[in-house]
Amino acid sequence: MRTSIATVSLSGDLKSKLEAIAQAGFEGVELFEQDLLTFNGSPKAVGAFIRELGLQLVALQPFRDFEGLPDPERSRAFERAERKFDLMEDLGTDLLLVCSSVSPRAQPGLARVAEDLHELGERAQRRGMRVGFEALAWGRHIHDYRDAWEAVHRADHPAVGTILDSFHILAQGLPLSGIPRILPEKIFLVQVADAPRLEMGLLPWSRHFRNLPGQGQLPLVDFMRALSEARYTGFVSLEIFNDQFRSSPPREVAQDAYRSLIYLRGLSQPESLPAPPQCLRVGFVELAAGEGEAVLLENLLARMGFACTHRHPTRQIQLWQQGEICLVVNADLEGFAHHYQLVHGAAVCALGLEVTSLPQALQRAQAYRLPILEPADWPIPALEGLEGSLLYLLEPGTPWQQALETVAPPPAHPHLRRIDHLAQVMPPAKLLSWRLFYRSVLGLEASDLTEIPDPKGLIESQAMQNPERTLRIVLNASPHTETLASRFLSAYYGGGVQHIALETQDIFAAVEALEEAGVELLPIPEAYYLDLEARYALEAGFLQALRRHQILYEQTEQGEFFQAYIKTFADLFFFEVVQRRNYDGFGASNASVRVAAQLHLSGLAGD
Repeated sequence: MRTSIATVSLSGDLKSKLEAIAQAGFEGVELFEQDLLTFNGSPKAVGAFIRELGLQLVALQPFRDFEGLPDPERSRAFERAERKFDLMEDLGTDLLLVCSSVSPRAQPGLARVAEDLHELGERAQRRGMRVGFEALAWGRHIHDYRDAWEAVHRADHPAVGTILDSFHILAQGLPLSGIPRILPEKIFLVQVADAPRLEMGLLPWSRHFRNLPGQGQLPLVDFMRALSEARYTGFVSLEIFNDQFRSSPPREVAQDAYRSLIYLRGLSQPESLPAPPQCLRVGFVELAAGEGEAVLLENLLARMGFACTHRHPTRQIQLWQQGEICLVVNADLEGFAHHYQLVHGAAVCALGLEVTSLPQALQRAQAYRLPILEPADWPIPALEGLEGSLLYLLEPGTPWQQALETVAPPPAHPHLRRIDHLAQVMPPAKLLSWRLFYRSVLGLEASDLTEIPDPKGLIESQAMQNPERTLRIVLNASPHTETLASRFLSAYYGGGVQHIALETQDIFAAVEALEEAGVELLPIPEAYYLDLEARYALEAGFLQALRRHQILYEQTEQGEFFQAYIKTFADLFFFEVVQRRNYDGFGASNASVRVAAQLHLSGLAGD
């Protein structure tokens, strides 16, 4: 599979698009003609620049409303085609992408379409060029790839082939059984795009909501397997129409785009890519803090039942433990954590993720062209995380804390056992990117996207999890500037971990211990418990215990979920205590209550 992308997929001017595409590692590029029309230079100069970047100009696109026209429109269509061939000659490409017509003047009939394609092929062949015919999902008469192939087959011309676009095929739910029946030499190009499942018209769905492979819900693996059965070995090109991508830096989108094709190839041809590592759990969380904040944070951790078990002999770094939970408080005045704290304040600057095979994880990252970092703070390799944070990769038992001295044992009877999940907040434009990262590089599974009501708007939320559910990372983003998530971005100067959820086996005992130690819990409105009583018909004593300890509760047919929140630290991040009883979610019905309570406590609920 050779990699390509259409220039329409990226923001910016043509020069910056092409540079981003080359830097990301693509072999080819499709040139969207509108990009050429706004370029301050000649087509020959564009072609030369593409070749200087080491790219192949795969195709010029699109050529619209060609087939099935009556005269004089038919004659004018061929004249337009000749001008396209002139342009292609200057650019240095031999393939013209022809979209099925949407013109109300187009007449039906495959024989008529085949006749037009044959004549177009004759004209193209005289110029040393080819034409590829693609069925648009909203084409007037040709909107099924099987009809487009039949027209090409009937045209019976060596310069005429078909172009397959996964979106136009999968969005309509067309069967893929026809793809292996197409002669491989007659498939001139394949375009791919993912998309979320949306109930809307095909045209707006296509023009605004296409995603990169791995970011949506279309069965692209099935599509690629059908393509493999057809023995196609040419370019697979991304054609992505997405409003967020058009407003994002082209280099970032191009890097994600390249990685999405590597991911797609790995799914359809597993032998082509190192297998994803088995991610086990969060081995440690590193929190950067200034000297004063560190004192307050360490005091909070002590009241939460953590013990300071290790300390650096010369630097202001401490390891706090409880159960399997390892929290590093780094208040040193040198190193990565210090620089991170200067930008973001008290914040989670790094995560240590345990994987079964470190070499396998690093090989996987390198296959995606991700740089392997070697920070000085800990003797383990890392990847760049959200907003410049770090993701350390370590195998179980790795002595990452060997530079620290042991000062005390961990608590013998911990109430908090392990990290249940982490929640990261990010700008909306980053959500698709990090969904792809966690899915492709680390092999995590994506849950369905949910919407959390906030008094100031909606927050989009999606969990990335391993199959065993021992690693859960929730991604949150909001397009509304006044939501709690967006306020976090402003206060934090970028995205990061907003909260850390800690699991307990007895939430009533855990919360009681927190309260006795003077830990302030998030107050929950009385109205919530009145609604809870009506919703679940809970026993009076049980409901009173929930109310007394400010515990949120959710019940499903399978199980129960308990949540309690500690007041936000430094107006940036907070801890949550959870208990699961045969339950796999995150308390979605309680999220709006929690958000409203936090806004009210901060004094922002009514502004």
